[in-house]
This record gives sequence, C-alpha cells and structure tokens, in this order.
Amino acid sequence: MKAAAVFPDKKSLGVVNDFPQPKLTDAAGVKLRILSVGVCGTDREIASFDYGEPPKGFEYLVLGHETVGEVVEAGPEVQNLKPGDLAIPMVRRPCNHPDCVACRSGRQDFCYTGDYKERGIKELHGFMTEFIVDEAMYMNPVPQTIRDVAVLVEPLTIAEKGLIQVREIQQRLPWGRTRNGVVLGAGPVGLLGAMAMKHAGFDVFVYSREPQTSVSAQIVKKIGATYISSAEKSIDQMAAQVGNIDLVYEATGASQLAFEVLEALGSNGLFVLTGVPGRHGPVDINTASIMRNMVLKNQCVLGTVNAGKDAFERAISDLTGFYQKWPEAVDALITGRYPIDRFAEPIENQTGIKNIVQMAK
Repeated sequence: MKAAAVFPDKKSLGVVNDFPQPKLTDAAGVKLRILSVGVCGTDREIASFDYGEPPKGFEYLVLGHETVGEVVEAGPEVQNLKPGDLAIPMVRRPCNHPDCVACRSGRQDFCYTGDYKERGIKELHGFMTEFIVDEAMYMNPVPQTIRDVAVLVEPLTIAEKGLIQVREIQQRLPWGRTRNGVVLGAGPVGLLGAMAMKHAGFDVFVYSREPQTSVSAQIVKKIGATYISSAEKSIDQMAAQVGNIDLVYEATGASQLAFEVLEALGSNGLFVLTGVPGRHGPVDINTASIMRNMVLKNQCVLGTVNAGKDAFERAISDLTGFYQKWPEAVDALITGRYPIDRFAEPIENQTGIKNIVQMAK
C-alpha cells in the first residue's frame, strides 16, 4: 500500500508504494482505513529535517499525526468500536520507564523522561497511509455527523488541553471570573482555539497580522468573535479595546510577539503558550515589567503540548457543537484537499488555512 514519507538521510520526501499493510493480531486492537490526514507546521519542520525520527530499522518516517479513519476490523476485546465506525487515534505513546508516573498513569502528554514515542513524529510511523493498526485504548470514537471535518480534532485538542488547565488554575478565583480571551494567530490552531473559547463562553478577540478582508478574519466574525489586525492596531491599542485580558491563547510560535503581549495581560490573567519558536537569535523583552506584572497582578503562564484522552473527548464533543452552530466557518478552515501522490505540495508550499491529504472518502 502507499504511504507518504520523509527520508532524513536523503533529505527528501517521497511516496512509498510498497509500505506493508498492517494485520490485526491483538485482541484489543483496531484496524482503520485512513480517510484524511491534516498537514501542519510540525510536518513542515520534519520535512525541513529539523527533527523527526524514523522507527528502528527504517530509513524513512511515514508522516501524519492529525487524522480520522473508518474501522474495518476490531479485536474481540474491543467494546466501543465496530466496523463502519469512525475513530481518531491519539498521537503519543508512553515511555517505558517504570518511575515515570505520568506515563504509568496514562498521561504520556505529561511525560517526565522525554522518551515517549509519537506517531508520525518520533520513532513511530504516522497516519499518512491507507491502513493503520493500533490499540483500542488510543482510539476515540467520532460521530458520523462530523466525518468531513473530523481531521480537525487533533489540532483542536491543543486548545482543549489548555482550557482544561485554565479551568483548574482559575479555581483559585472563588468568583470564577475569566471573561475576555485573546487569541494570538489566525492559523488553524488559533481559529480552533477561538472557537473553543467562544463555545466556552469567553468574549473572544483574535489578534493577527492578516487584514480584515482575509478569510481568517471572516471566520472569526462568523463565530461572533472580534478580529483585530496587528497591521492596524498596536498591542497597546488592542489591549485598550479588549479591557482586562483574562486569558491569552498563543498560537503563533512567535516569541517576540508573545512576550510583548504578555506585558498587556490583565489582573489575575493566564497566558497559555502552545507555539514552539524556530531557532532564531535572542529577542528583546522587558523582563522587569513582565516579572513585576506577574507578581503584582497574580498572573500565571503555562506551556502545553500534546493531549490526553480527556482533551480528545472534549475536542470531539466541541467540534460536533461547532459544526452545528457554525457549519460554514468550520468548513472554511479546510482550504485544500490533496491526493497522496501530491502530499508534498501542501508541505512545501503553505497556502490557505488547513490543507489535508485525502486518503479515502
């Protein structure tokens, strides 16, 4: 069968035409026919050979960690999935260290050792192929109503995990006030984060460099949020428009911008970092102002990566809700669909918002 892969030693991308089709041998396993696979910044970084590690014994790594598939076979011990059902597999697999309490608790997204494995990223082949087999414990059932957009679940889990932690941290405020939310960036992770925050009851403001006429800005407006272009308003002007900024959800990976906006965070505010900056030189930030604000305004900054079962379940539930409330906005997030033989195009030439590789209908 076909698989889309990166060859790190050769520094090339290519379709593997004879990738072995997996067989279901585990009683608790599930075989999926892959329907679609999302392309994201991580795939582009792997394809630029910044990182990405093939499984042992392979010269290539099959790409793809954002996916949805249809169950074609399920082991006899699988209770929640049957042939014909849709499912989304999780990305990260636990490390083998017996003293890693996170991985031993099924929360490998908080792994202490860094020796976890990730599908399509680190030591495990990804989902950009025709069929995969995995354990049912890593599979998440998906309603048929979101079949065409379910590939958005994995990037949405980034926001869902962040919001889970926000809710837990903000229990420190007995009055529960977390109202104004600012999203940095209007890419797929930012727009999905804006939807999640709006769905959760925030007054949402998206701050990004695209003009007001852009597709991203129109999506923001369709969900009832406010779009502010950084080309038109400075950070101070944005903050004045928002008022007390209770939450910032960063989805750009731009460290200079993130720390400049951190200076505008309001009293008792939370700042969630999700982006990973590239290897650039040092940036200028006002450390004294940031530290002063964090202490005197009871602020909190947290970083979040990957996601656990709870975030996947919330993402599936919320995406279903988004699709009922804002079907046009959700559909507009997917701007390109490519066959596997052209998988390199959306990786090498980023256009639109979210591009996917369509493996099957």
